[in-house]
Amino acid sequence: MFCTTIIWNILLFVVILGLIVFIHEFGHFTWAKLTGVYVYEFSIGMGPKLLSKKGKETEYSLRAIPIGGFCALAGEDVQDDDVKKIPKEKRLQGKNALQRFLIMFFGAGNNFISAILIIFFMALIWGGTPMEPKLTKVTRNSPAYESGLKKGDYIKEINGKKISTSDDISLYLAVADTKKSTTFVVLRDGREKTIKVKPRLVKKDKKETYVYGIEMKQKRVRGFGNVLGYTFKKTGSLFKQMGVTVAYLFTGRIRLNQLSGPVGIYSVVGEQRKEGLESILYLIAFLSINVGFINLLPLPAFDGGHILFIIIEAIKGSPVNPELEAKIHTVGLVLLMILMLFVTINDIIRLF
Repeated sequence: MFCTTIIWNILLFVVILGLIVFIHEFGHFTWAKLTGVYVYEFSIGMGPKLLSKKGKETEYSLRAIPIGGFCALAGEDVQDDDVKKIPKEKRLQGKNALQRFLIMFFGAGNNFISAILIIFFMALIWGGTPMEPKLTKVTRNSPAYESGLKKGDYIKEINGKKISTSDDISLYLAVADTKKSTTFVVLRDGREKTIKVKPRLVKKDKKETYVYGIEMKQKRVRGFGNVLGYTFKKTGSLFKQMGVTVAYLFTGRIRLNQLSGPVGIYSVVGEQRKEGLESILYLIAFLSINVGFINLLPLPAFDGGHILFIIIEAIKGSPVNPELEAKIHTVGLVLLMILMLFVTINDIIRLF
């Protein structure tokens, strides 16, 4: 039974990551083809090839390591282009800034579109929630109860951060400094009150966690208008979560050893599988937005890094040296691999 569970979790993990990668790389692939850029290879997975098929121009492959994938375009390796005698008009450098921007953006763009469609589909099938920042339960004798928070309180601010949805409450509690009291500004009976709550450290399932003792469960609503409203609120909430997380990472509020990689995702996949199809679909939407958002960061080796060079070129009015850009992205890729190794080791340590 235990082995069967592991096998199903691994299979689901591979399918989810493969789907997200396929959606992302297919965005690059589609716009490369539309703009006439030569595509060497479209691959799902990394490492040795398991399967491959050569099309008229592009080689389509499935590789052994089910983490990542790529769409190899002419113009990314200038020397290789010269050896294979790819015409300059079929290389990335032969396209105008807008065309290159579309090619680079629509990896992430495809991830965003797919996430929105998944969330919309989920809301149509199972309903959505109003996402009001309203407390629906305050547990007796909990830190929140003892500090004066009450059922029905509308949360306006947490530690000076404006709260718009129930997701915002979860977000800012997750990044709050648990060594200090958390400051809530609530609306109760038309008046604002400021309440400080010190979370309590408890041990649950052999894991230590800080609790406040509040819930924001809301009744699901249906109808096209409600579904549409929920879709955009939920999508906006996920983008905000990513923005806050990245900002806190760069300012040191979130440490590198708190990040999760593929091993951490595998653990989450196992938990979500127990919850059913809705939870799995939500995880796909969540990870898809994560992948898209991270890829648009203006860092070497990321799509955002390529977009940054396109913007620099547009500002300076002349092309950036392709060989210099390629070297910068190579260095960025090496650093990214080192970071992934570090995160994976941390994930394994957390498992045991």
